[in-house]
Amino acid sequence: MSKLSSTHFRSLRPYLSRSTQHRQQPFLAHPSRATTFSKRCYTSGARDRATVGVFTPKAAALFVATGIGLFYYFRYEKQKLLQQRQKELESRSVGRAHVGGPFTLMTHESKPFSEKDLLGKWNFVYFGFTNCPDICPAELDKIGTVLTSLEKDYGTIFQPIFISVDPARDSISQMKTYLADFFPRIIGLTGDYATVKSTCKAYRVYFSTPPDADPKGDYLVDHSIYVYLMDPNGQFVEAFGQSSSPDEVVERVKKEITEFEKETGRKV
Repeated sequence: MSKLSSTHFRSLRPYLSRSTQHRQQPFLAHPSRATTFSKRCYTSGARDRATVGVFTPKAAALFVATGIGLFYYFRYEKQKLLQQRQKELESRSVGRAHVGGPFTLMTHESKPFSEKDLLGKWNFVYFGFTNCPDICPAELDKIGTVLTSLEKDYGTIFQPIFISVDPARDSISQMKTYLADFFPRIIGLTGDYATVKSTCKAYRVYFSTPPDADPKGDYLVDHSIYVYLMDPNGQFVEAFGQSSSPDEVVERVKKEITEFEKETGRKV
């Protein structure tokens, strides 16, 4: 090689070196766009994996099992509450005295009246006689006071009944005259001795009137002094004695109506 050629070659070496280095760099037309595209692909893939992960077979099975478990749990709790309520109802029924029964008497309006006429009303049943000097009038007045208070809240869902224990003197006309001084809707009942006696027996009422009492005689009758509360099904609820005040009776009746409504879904 000539001296000129050698010198010329050495002078071109820096340019050749830079050209070679330039050719060795990878070709990236738009580096920033490539980086963005890579990030987007990664983010989209992660989101898809997260979404699919919620509905994996294992998660679905767990969801179904939980749903079934909750269904049976609530059904069990409901059944337990129903059984508890039934026991309460049975307890209330067992605790009640067996008071009342079939009877047929005549009203002071000369109409037949039986135990079936008790249905659909809250009944206050009192046994007495028209010649009673003090106790019977006081108890009938108390019934009127109680009903006046209750009907302000409940209306006319109550039925007061006065049953005579002195059939010899308490005729239909006598009953009508006597009851005119008391609560307007009170119903007076009377009948022959045998029917009155069987009715008193059904209600566990004691009375001392003899079967051959003189209709014109001047005598007093000893008898039980209770006001019987019967529900709209004709079932005995409570017996209120002389010592029970009107306010006490009102509060107890309200409580019984509430319990009856819980059990039956109705007030009467």
